[in-house]
Amino acid sequence: MADKTDATITGLDGRPLNLRRDWDLLTNWISDHAIQILIAVGAAVIIYLLLAALRSFGTRIKGKSGDHLGLSNVLGRAFARTTQFFMVMVSARLVAGYADPPAALYKTIVFLFTIAAVFQAAIWLREVILGLIERKASEDGHADTLSNAMALIRVLVTVTLFAIASVVVLDNLGVNVTGLVAGLGIGGIAIGLAAQGIFSDLFAALSIIFDKPFRRGEIITYDQTTARVDRIGLKSTRLRAVTGEKKVISNANLLQKEITSLQRLTQRRVSFAIGVIYQTPEEKADAIPGMLKEIVEKEGHLFVNAGLVSFGASSLDFELNFDVPDPDRHDYFQSRHRVGLAIWKRFNAEGIEFAYPTQTSFTAAPDGTAIMPYPDVQPVMRVDDRT
Repeated sequence: MADKTDATITGLDGRPLNLRRDWDLLTNWISDHAIQILIAVGAAVIIYLLLAALRSFGTRIKGKSGDHLGLSNVLGRAFARTTQFFMVMVSARLVAGYADPPAALYKTIVFLFTIAAVFQAAIWLREVILGLIERKASEDGHADTLSNAMALIRVLVTVTLFAIASVVVLDNLGVNVTGLVAGLGIGGIAIGLAAQGIFSDLFAALSIIFDKPFRRGEIITYDQTTARVDRIGLKSTRLRAVTGEKKVISNANLLQKEITSLQRLTQRRVSFAIGVIYQTPEEKADAIPGMLKEIVEKEGHLFVNAGLVSFGASSLDFELNFDVPDPDRHDYFQSRHRVGLAIWKRFNAEGIEFAYPTQTSFTAAPDGTAIMPYPDVQPVMRVDDRT
């Protein structure tokens, strides 16, 4: 009858697994190093309590901070996510070498500590990244947009960080991860190509949140459209045109255009083209720039310049430029209206006539000399004159 052999399963130390042998080694180690083990356990408990206090401190500063998106709150939220498994394994790893444990036990502790540390780092990093995203987006009132995007952002950040953490753990355990990394890369490319339109608009929305080319409530101009931003969504931005229509445009398409914001202007330039007739007296024409400056300054605006710019077909063309300080759209139009009306009243008072398109016809005789546009006629005599 053949002799029975021990199992050939390999343990963490690389040797064939023999439970009876390993148990004997463990009991002998405990009996031989009882004092060192007790000291190590005491030190591990102290380390665990310190880590628990750090987690508790993070929970307190997260709750006590008045600014729920402040840096202290973000760090507190990260520390509050410290896991029990990580605290236990850190405590065990720091004291593992003191009592000279068996190789199998030591390798097990190192293995579990590696898993705990890598995934705990991923959890901390995820909380910090998400906290900083929320903080950055909320600085200028993008909280509503961010709340719509946050679920998807959380999934993307979590999947990315934990995929990297898994690869790091496997690599530290001696597993060849080249094929896995290549597979993840190919899979990511395939998903990106399949959903490139969605991701394009999503990242465009995030670009609007962080780069802030415009904000909700601002009046912007792009192409031939002038509209107020009503809502910035994950895929599209909704606007209300100044003429009343609702406009919807994808985020990626909107960011490819030249956008002009009319919201935060420190001043806005107004230009007037003014034509007066050629029969205007010289002294009146010479006084027009001074009149225009007086009118603009009386209305409380910033005069820039005014003067004759061209000789038109039927008018002397003047141009006036002035700035409206701190304008919104209503004040801009009202300011232009008041200044224009004041110019019209002043010119009427001064006897300066505005020009309008006119044409004069001259009749020539066959020899080229100018004649009246109508022939000479005999005057009509009254009945009383015939006597």
